[in-house]
Amino acid sequence: MDKEDKKRYFIVGSVYLEVVTPLFQQKLDENYKSLNFGCLKDFLDKKAVIHILFHLRHRNAWCCTDKANCTNQGALPLNHHQWKQLYAENPGPGIHNCFCKYTAKSIELDNLDLSLCGLILFNCCKLGQLDQEAVHILRRNKNDYLSHNTTCGITKDEYGPLMDELKTSILQLDLTKEDELIRIQKRPLDDALCNKYMTTLLNIHEILEKIDTNTTETLRCVQQIWQHLTTQSLTKQSLEEKTDKQENKKYPIKTYKLGQSIFTLHHQIDLSSVVGGSFRGVTEIVMMDDGRLVVCLPDQDRLLICNTDGSQEDSIDVQGHPYSVTAVNNSTVAVTLFGSGCIEMFDINNKLKLKSISLPGMWCGSITTINNQLVVYGDNRLQIIDHQTGEVVQTIQTDCDPYWLHGSGDRIFYCDTYLNNNKLYWYSYSDDRHHTLTLPSPPYSMTTLQDDSLYVVCEDKSVHVSSDGKQYKPVKTLQTTSARNGVIHYNFTQRKLVIIQGDLVKVFNQL
Repeated sequence: MDKEDKKRYFIVGSVYLEVVTPLFQQKLDENYKSLNFGCLKDFLDKKAVIHILFHLRHRNAWCCTDKANCTNQGALPLNHHQWKQLYAENPGPGIHNCFCKYTAKSIELDNLDLSLCGLILFNCCKLGQLDQEAVHILRRNKNDYLSHNTTCGITKDEYGPLMDELKTSILQLDLTKEDELIRIQKRPLDDALCNKYMTTLLNIHEILEKIDTNTTETLRCVQQIWQHLTTQSLTKQSLEEKTDKQENKKYPIKTYKLGQSIFTLHHQIDLSSVVGGSFRGVTEIVMMDDGRLVVCLPDQDRLLICNTDGSQEDSIDVQGHPYSVTAVNNSTVAVTLFGSGCIEMFDINNKLKLKSISLPGMWCGSITTINNQLVVYGDNRLQIIDHQTGEVVQTIQTDCDPYWLHGSGDRIFYCDTYLNNNKLYWYSYSDDRHHTLTLPSPPYSMTTLQDDSLYVVCEDKSVHVSSDGKQYKPVKTLQTTSARNGVIHYNFTQRKLVIIQGDLVKVFNQL
């Protein structure tokens, strides 16, 4: 496959996963709310909706009610997994296979992938003719150029007309998306992210059905996807779920030897000209799943958005001094501010402030995520926040004033506000207990690696802590980073480590 063909595939895939998917979700949300349904579950429970989707999954089935609207599809676009994702069979024996046997499950819009969301939108929602045609074209092109594309490439001749059609259809649904499309089209090829997008967009079963052992390109493409599947980050819970589904055949995740060399320096970004000698400089950084960096510049009241090579994409003005940032999803970040008891949430693609969450008693400090919820700290406590409602859903008491936070799997890691305490703390949901490990000097920032072990930046050295939290060894690669100016962050999707050292940002590739 030509590299330029792969790049064109990557751009089209990025458009579908970063623009079309949230756009379909937004349109579905607007549609069911316009019909006065309070949530997606209520809409899916509507008899007409169940009936339509039932026949998109079941062939040669005739329902006991509403027989006039029963259909027998030649193809079944709703697959078995998608149907089980949406509906549960009612308890008790059923007389025959009918939509009346099923009830909608509680499901969030974010859990609907591109195909499923588009299918519901096209078949079950009342759209204007032009919007209906736009959704149809976007779904058709996704199947033709991405889902069934076993070469994982798009030719130059195909690309121009395809992008014109995508742009027209997307802007028909939302005129504000033009800048986002332009940004994606200028994006350089990112092999790691491209392989991830292949995994999401390709119908793996179709590749296996059509594979020709003499076609080395197809084999290589499948191997790339399989490699991504077997090395992608998984929490212990999701790994156990996948193990059960695969008849106890575990996906291999490499376990690191403590202190071993895991990363190699990829690039250094000198932000001294950007920071301009300001007092607080850079306070935190997060890498998004698409590889972009979001940097807190508190003295400039803004978030800097740049690529891992340092090329600047954009910035977002903040009404306050941004201190700490965490990724909520592929396009949204949550930020805490100096001297404010608020969390600000921003869409970094459209540079929009989405909401402000006010929390009485919240200190200005670190923020992290766990189980799709935000975590901040207060006076001897951790506060778990539903970012959609802004409500504190849980308060966890601690034995110290927690400072830098990091959520991973079922654990929330933190250290003491006062830098004379050598203990690393973490709360574990699995046993509802707090644990500690005494380190050689006070810890400051920490991040989880692929095997659930941690890198912890301490006062005088960085250490590698075992996944059970019982042992540690020094990390020679990172010994230039100290707690006074060191923040560390690992991104599972990109398999990259990023650290702040003064005005210098260092990006490491995983070996």
